[in-house]
Amino acid sequence: MRKSPHFCLVLIALALVAACVAATASPIQNAGSLALQDCQLSAPGMISRYVARCGTLTVFEDRSARSGRQIDLRIAVLPATGNTVAPDPLFLVADGPGQAATEAFLPVLSAFERINHRRDIVLVDQRGTGKSHSLHCSQSPQDLATLPDEQLAVALKTCLSRLDADPRFYTTSIAMDDLDQVRSALGYDQVNLYGASYGTRAALTYLRQHPASVRTAILDGVMPQDWLLGPSVARDAQRALDLIWSRCEAEPACQAAFPHIRTEFEMLLANLERQPEKVTVAHPVTGVPTEVTLTHQRLASTIRSLSYRSESAALLPLLVHETQRSSDYSRLAAQYLILKDDLEQSVSDGMSLSVLCAEDATFLAQNAGSPKARTYLNDMADGLRGMCATWPHGQVSAAFRQPVMSETPVLLLSGEADPVTPPANGDQAARTLANSLHLVAPGQGHMVISRGCIPKIAAAFVERATVKGLETDCIKDIQPEPFFVSFAGPDS
Repeated sequence: MRKSPHFCLVLIALALVAACVAATASPIQNAGSLALQDCQLSAPGMISRYVARCGTLTVFEDRSARSGRQIDLRIAVLPATGNTVAPDPLFLVADGPGQAATEAFLPVLSAFERINHRRDIVLVDQRGTGKSHSLHCSQSPQDLATLPDEQLAVALKTCLSRLDADPRFYTTSIAMDDLDQVRSALGYDQVNLYGASYGTRAALTYLRQHPASVRTAILDGVMPQDWLLGPSVARDAQRALDLIWSRCEAEPACQAAFPHIRTEFEMLLANLERQPEKVTVAHPVTGVPTEVTLTHQRLASTIRSLSYRSESAALLPLLVHETQRSSDYSRLAAQYLILKDDLEQSVSDGMSLSVLCAEDATFLAQNAGSPKARTYLNDMADGLRGMCATWPHGQVSAAFRQPVMSETPVLLLSGEADPVTPPANGDQAARTLANSLHLVAPGQGHMVISRGCIPKIAAAFVERATVKGLETDCIKDIQPEPFFVSFAGPDS
């Protein structure tokens, strides 16, 4: 789940500027019944603009009734750039739940350039996200979960009163039927799928519901159908952080600079558990002085978010050490604000709740009371159940939670130090995917499609439609970013 842990994560110490893409949109390979026109895609926090062909498809909110409220789905097609175009496009299915595909994938589109040379790339804002009848309130689920019960109920009911929607109809299964309707309207017989994080659950759902429509699938940061988002969140976050600390201890420069990093982190958590810190910082985006009350939970969420990517994980020992040494929480408070803004801008919180309440919370109740290891991050299960007590949501059957069995070629990707979808998830999903291959990127965090040689491997997989014979030895050459030992950068 997101969260920021998203593609648009901005770091104070890093300046990430994407190159503006200037291209002339050409006709898509298979012109169906859906009218498209020239458009430009953009995302919050990015200066880039991507030329595409855009349109909308109107569907029933209640697909089974085929009556009542109708909603528009936003669709964008990036036409193949080469002269010889394959008939099967690549559909990108976004993270979240709650991210819009037409925004979430823009920072990593370069990873799909090889595929885009021969294939159209299709972005569909899943119902409830982006410009597809967004169920956007104003707070992230993480912040909502910290509210006292009465305030939480008021906040959720206020959000519901502003929505022209029935949240019960914004589940993954319904959305994947939307996606197949888009496929048909665009005139494609088969598609290739790329799903990221929650998008892997959506892609697996599509594969089960519409198997004949899928040529290949790439699952990056795997959420198997029989894996619940909740019980393992704190444990998986702790595992990833332990790997980061162990890597620091194994690097001579990092070990010398931060010899007691685990103890310092425990002390930070204990300090905030006793007494939250009120900090006023210049907002990292607006520059406006902003007061932040940094709590144990907010610190933990920030640390987890920074562990999503190798670049930001490289800052963790330095941030923790300097904060504990100086008792100056301003840098961590600024990182929390970046995370908060990113989630509020990029995640449709209502859609996220609609999915999590229908597909996870009900089953979380059945798993309550299991023993919990000591972790820095609090268990999210109670907070999610509290929100779902107020938020109206659909129901999914136990069959939805059964592993997806398929002989379709599937490439599974994991980051060794992923704090939310660890490599064990990929192994779990692969057991019932007969023609699959699972690759683990060393030292990397969440979602690895853009790392090292993986774009080349992914392109070869889609082109050949088989995992057999793929050249994957280059995976071992992928390395995490070296740790910062000062704010000037890593040790030279």
